[in-house]
Amino acid sequence: MGDESKPVDGEVNDNKYLTKTAAADAEVTFEHQNAPPETRLYKKRWIIVFLFSSYSLCNSYQWIQYGIINNIFMRFYGVDSFTIDWMSMIYMLTYIPLIFPVSWLLDKKGLRVIALVAAALNCTGTWIKVASARPDLFPVTFMGQFTCSVAQVFILGMPSRIASVWFGSKEVSTACSIGVFGNQLGIAIGFLVPPILVPNVDDLDELAAHIRVMFYITAGVATFLFVLVVIVFQERPEIPPTHAQAAARRISPESYSYTGSILRLLRNKAFILLVITYGLNVGCFYAVSTLLNRMIIEHYPGEEVNAGRIGLTIVIAGMVGSLICGIWLDRSKTYKQTTLAVYLMSLVGLVLYAFTLDLGHLWVVFITAGTLGFFMTGYLPLGFEFAVELTYPESEGTSSGLLNCSAQVFGIIFTICQGKIMDSFNTLAGNLFLCAFLLIGTIITACIKSDLRRQLANQQALAAIHVEASLAQAFEAKL
Repeated sequence: MGDESKPVDGEVNDNKYLTKTAAADAEVTFEHQNAPPETRLYKKRWIIVFLFSSYSLCNSYQWIQYGIINNIFMRFYGVDSFTIDWMSMIYMLTYIPLIFPVSWLLDKKGLRVIALVAAALNCTGTWIKVASARPDLFPVTFMGQFTCSVAQVFILGMPSRIASVWFGSKEVSTACSIGVFGNQLGIAIGFLVPPILVPNVDDLDELAAHIRVMFYITAGVATFLFVLVVIVFQERPEIPPTHAQAAARRISPESYSYTGSILRLLRNKAFILLVITYGLNVGCFYAVSTLLNRMIIEHYPGEEVNAGRIGLTIVIAGMVGSLICGIWLDRSKTYKQTTLAVYLMSLVGLVLYAFTLDLGHLWVVFITAGTLGFFMTGYLPLGFEFAVELTYPESEGTSSGLLNCSAQVFGIIFTICQGKIMDSFNTLAGNLFLCAFLLIGTIITACIKSDLRRQLANQQALAAIHVEASLAQAFEAKL
């Protein structure tokens, strides 16, 4: 009887094997249940952001193409200066009522639909302009510009969204800077190219031919970029690039409310302060850019080409500033400190520009304008990224849309007011008017609480991974 109760050697070995197998299965189950979400970076992310930058460039180029040769278009179409100013301000005015439905569409339909609509509208607007190169067709050219301004609404809120959806946590600010870079480069080309392609000639037929060539070139580029967007642009990577983005994907569409998101943003005091300061800074940039031709021509008659080059200098310097600021943010994560420093230097740059404009030396204007552009234009991606940090996990398109809406409102106000001040007094008074608001913006920026929610989400995700790894090791040690 005693011998029957003892297992044979084979049975002992089998039991040991089954015990180890059960333990291994339990360990796999534990790890599977507690495994962190998979993340991955795709090389295609660079193609996506550069393609976006390209069609953003084509659109922003058209924003300033009338204003930088303001006096030429005034004579060609037989309209006054304020009417030509509206060819730039229509970009700002259109944005204000359309940003909320477009932000909702971005949240509901995603990046690809928004990219397709933007590229299609931009392409359509350029071909409308091709048909408007006659002195009696100003309403047609205005319609083309209006169509392009609607396309801009679908563009401005995308850089931070593309950065978050496609890029890792150590490169989101750089990616956002590249997205903004395209918009800035377009403005730079808009300052440089029109004075070269459309010289100030007396013969209206010859002038019409030059304008037509400029419009045809723009339409060709816009059409090519639209085709590329249709073929190449992708909604999002299959695997998210960051743990924060993985967490955002787990939020069910049914639980998301666009109206609720707007209300939460409006209750976020730090974000509201940023909305105001961003609007003040970028609104000043819009005013300076729109009225640049008038300011330069007043002190340096006949220098339309150099007015364009000064505008180019402002934006090129700003593009360098944007990239430097983006790289710095990715390395330091000092969002508030960097934003405050750049804001203060924007004020200093505008003061220098205001007091040196009438000295009679164009080379001085180039230097001060470049200094102004480095900081004022370099501020753009800082505002986007700081907003995303303050508002996570809200949609990047919604926060960016509110920032841009503020910029358009202040841009219209500042452009009209500065233009009237310049008419009644002089350019110095107009620029000092803008300086006062930049000073107010600097003070408000210093009051913004640095609540970096996206950074906290990534840190918590990494901490959870370390805890899960420790628990898994402890579980394995017990076995």
